[in-house]
Amino acid sequence: MTSTAVIQLFVFLLAGFVGFQTISRIPPLLHTPLMAATNAISGISLVASLVLAGADQSLLSTVLGTVAAGCATANIVGGFLITDRMLAMFKPANAERRGANDQ
Repeated sequence: MTSTAVIQLFVFLLAGFVGFQTISRIPPLLHTPLMAATNAISGISLVASLVLAGADQSLLSTVLGTVAAGCATANIVGGFLITDRMLAMFKPANAERRGANDQ
């Protein structure tokens, strides 16, 4: 394994560890609003992982980039679903009926 591959593997593992530690220490009440704010950061990491996967430097970088792209995509989709669910809690109960009557 080349030194570049070792560095890439180290950065990947370190990013996963730091991300897990950061998320696990956030109180549950703050998790949903912070999830909405971090979707943009996940989008940046998705772009970076796609660049890594498509760089074709080595098989390891392609595999790690593909795994990172899958994780970032799941994070973005999950974040938007949670944010949508959170925002639905603040809508009035009869908002759907009013929308149907307006048309």
